[in-house]
Amino acid sequence: MIPRNTTIIILLAVAAIGSWYMARSHTSEQGGELPYDGTHRGYYLKHARILATGEDGKLLYEIRAEHAEQQQDQSIEFSGVNILYSPDRDVPWTVNADAATLKENHPTITLRGHVQIINNGTSSENETEIRTQYLELDPDRFIAETEQRVQIRFGTRSLTATGMLASLNDDRIELKSNVRGKIVP
Repeated sequence: MIPRNTTIIILLAVAAIGSWYMARSHTSEQGGELPYDGTHRGYYLKHARILATGEDGKLLYEIRAEHAEQQQDQSIEFSGVNILYSPDRDVPWTVNADAATLKENHPTITLRGHVQIINNGTSSENETEIRTQYLELDPDRFIAETEQRVQIRFGTRSLTATGMLASLNDDRIELKSNVRGKIVP
């Protein structure tokens, strides 16, 4: 054999082995199976309805939301939120908000964006409405609190203030500062 032919044969053999190796590793990466992704994604719910019970095991309140999603820190993010107390609890308040967060092992629900607390009362004249952009609600203790600006309407009367503490089962509202009001006879 001529040395030149031997060199060409060796180069062709190396090229053939190299192309076989490259084709083999490329097809194993593009195989039909997708690689397993062990990342915890949590859960999500559409039109969620979550029931919470008191210490006696009876229904205490209900959270309704357009969307609920578990986050990586195990908290639950809600959107389009409505919280209703059980009729048995004699707490006539309902709470609405654009968004809410419920953290694991934390008793309060943080509500954000167009938060509205309504007590329908016995007539439209007795209706009480509280509005704010941020509120922390402890539904087990019936306590709602904020340091943000609040607007409160009692029938035709209205007040604004900075900060509020409300006891929903006692129908008691404590305003913290900068209280201003409009009272019409």
